[in-house]
Amino acid sequence: MATRFCELFEIELPIVQAPMGGATTPELVAAVSNAGGLGLAPLWRGDAKSVKDFVRQVKGLTDAPFGVNLNMDFPSMEQLDACLDEGVPIISLFWHQSPEFTAHAHSGGAKVIFSAWDAESAAEAVINGADAICAQGWEAGGHVRGEVTTMALVPAVVDAVGDIPVIAAGGIADGRGVAAALALGASAAWIGTRFLAAKEACIHPEYVKRLIEATETDTEHYENLFNIGWPDAPHRTLVNSTTKAWEAAGRPQPGARPGEGDTLAHSPSKGDVVRYQSFTPDLATRGDIEAVSMWCGQGVSMVREVQPAGEIVRSIADQARAIIKF
Repeated sequence: MATRFCELFEIELPIVQAPMGGATTPELVAAVSNAGGLGLAPLWRGDAKSVKDFVRQVKGLTDAPFGVNLNMDFPSMEQLDACLDEGVPIISLFWHQSPEFTAHAHSGGAKVIFSAWDAESAAEAVINGADAICAQGWEAGGHVRGEVTTMALVPAVVDAVGDIPVIAAGGIADGRGVAAALALGASAAWIGTRFLAAKEACIHPEYVKRLIEATETDTEHYENLFNIGWPDAPHRTLVNSTTKAWEAAGRPQPGARPGEGDTLAHSPSKGDVVRYQSFTPDLATRGDIEAVSMWCGQGVSMVREVQPAGEIVRSIADQARAIIKF
């Protein structure tokens, strides 16, 4: 299934694992890359040492290309330098433009993927030197920068960036979505929600259970709801008791929301988790998991079982091949 993106980034399959903060493990990244896709690790929260430790763990599990995602809404140069010191070949940049980061990544021998929210931001990223563009549609789970659906966004971005490979993101969870993305002109698909149900992912069993039970109507996009820790960053999550209570109260602003500041759970690594906190409930979290943010895209209806990540990659690729006759 070689595409322009596959050739440029030296992978076999046009499948990219979205960098899911709090859920991604070295084992998940390596398993996706070992299966022929591209694993991405979200390491913008860690210091240089933790970044290097994570990267070394991935390198111990795979010889295939993988990447690291950095968030331009937070200081990340220390993390980028740590990645370059460890020879990370691919850097994914998210949320804001940063010509400085792109140039610095290139100086260290890495290729850059920029996550765009519209055609204009994609074209600007290309001017800044991006090697590929992730076109993130509004259907995506987690933090979502734009307001355009994947179906409309991808061809607009493809037309705007010329020969630069485009990765389609948002609502894609199986081979049908990959085939559709390629038909729209994309060179790969960026998949997150499906990989939350990978055996190698580090999320709480209650989170997994709710994903598997969910339908395409069980998510909602919020402008600034789960904002403690990352304010003013729109996002999509599963609807839960916290979101329902907020809706019933008339969608009050931060500071006047029902139960705001209540301690819901505890994480050994993060401490107490309060209501409306931007947090991913992992295996070690204890407490009222249902009321915590559960990032999830509209493609969740296609997540129906827990599988090894490599099996997910292969099944998606097989289905896409059958549709487009690669």
